[in-house]
Amino acid sequence: MTLKLASKQSVLVTGGAGFIGAHLVGELINTLGMSVTVLDDLSGGFEENVHPKCRFVNGSITDETLVRRLFAETRFDYVYHLAAYAAEGLSHFIKNFNYTNNLLGSVNLINASVNSGTKCFVFTSSIAVYGANQVPMREDSKPEPEDPYGIAKYAVEMELAVTKEMFGLDYIIFRPHNVYGAMQNIGDRYRNVIGIFMNNLLSGRALPIFGDGEQRRAFTYISDIIPGIANSVFVPEARNKIFNIGSDTHYSVNDLAVAVIEAMGIPGEIKHVEPRKEVKIAYSDHSEYQRIIGLSNETSLAEGLRAMAAWVRSAGVRKSKTFGNIEIERNLPPIWRV
Repeated sequence: MTLKLASKQSVLVTGGAGFIGAHLVGELINTLGMSVTVLDDLSGGFEENVHPKCRFVNGSITDETLVRRLFAETRFDYVYHLAAYAAEGLSHFIKNFNYTNNLLGSVNLINASVNSGTKCFVFTSSIAVYGANQVPMREDSKPEPEDPYGIAKYAVEMELAVTKEMFGLDYIIFRPHNVYGAMQNIGDRYRNVIGIFMNNLLSGRALPIFGDGEQRRAFTYISDIIPGIANSVFVPEARNKIFNIGSDTHYSVNDLAVAVIEAMGIPGEIKHVEPRKEVKIAYSDHSEYQRIIGLSNETSLAEGLRAMAAWVRSAGVRKSKTFGNIEIERNLPPIWRV
C-alpha cells in the first residue's frame, strides 16, 4: 500500500478523549500532520487523554445544534467517528440511552458530513454486529446482532451504505474487537474485561468471571490497529468497504484472568459469578483488511498485557462507577446491582 501524507488536512475525531480515540488522534497529529478537532463529552473518556495540539470541544454528538455549528465553522476533510457507549451486555438494560448515543448521534454526524462535503466518513463499528455461531466472523457473513449495542452499530453501517448511494458520501467501516492498552477506562465496571481485572487487582478485589469462563475472545493490543484506521482514508480500494480489524489469536476468559495476574505481578482471586446473556465465542477473520490495507502487527497477549500493566500501575486505581440510569431492572446481573 502506498501512503499519501495528509499535511494539514482538517479532521474531526469524535470520542477523541476516549481510549481508542486518543491513540488515533495521536497518530493523526504526530505521524500524519493533520489538523484535528476532537468532540467528546467526557462521559467515558478523560480530559488528560486529549492531545495538546488538537482543538478540543467538550460536547456530545447527540447535540445536533453543536454538530451543525462545528461543521459550519470548519470544513472537515475526514470524519473519524469513534464516540459510543460500548457496553454490549448493559445495552439490553439501557435501550433508549444506547440508541440515542450510538445511533441517533451518528446520524447527526452523517447528515452534517453530507451537507458540508466531507470526503470520507470512517466509522468504528464492532464485531457485535455478527451475533453468535459465525466464527471466524467474516465481513460477508450475515449480521445477526444479539444485543441493542450491536443492533445500533449495524444500523449505522446500513445508514452509511444508503447515504453513499443517495448522496455520494464515501465511508470506511472497521469492526474492531476487544481492544486494550494504555489510556483505557479501567474504572468502567460494565466493559473492558482486561481493565476490570487490572483495576480489581490494584484494589485487592477478586476478578469476576461470568459463568464458566470458557467464553473465547481475541484480545487486540491498541497499537496494532491504529495505523491502519488512521491511514485508511488514503487507500482508494478501502472506500465503501467493511473491515474486521484486530488479533487473530483467541483465548478463554479463564486463561485471560491467569495471564493478567501474571502481567500485574499481584496475587489475585478469581470469582465465578452468575452467567449473563452474551455471545460465547467471538473472533474474526482479517484477511480482507490484510489484503487491502495491511498496516497491522500482532502483539502477543503477554507482551501487550505487560505494557498495559505498566501503565495501570503508574496511573493507579480508577473508581468504578455505577451507571446512573438503568431503564430496565428485570434480569439485570446481580453483580451490576451493587
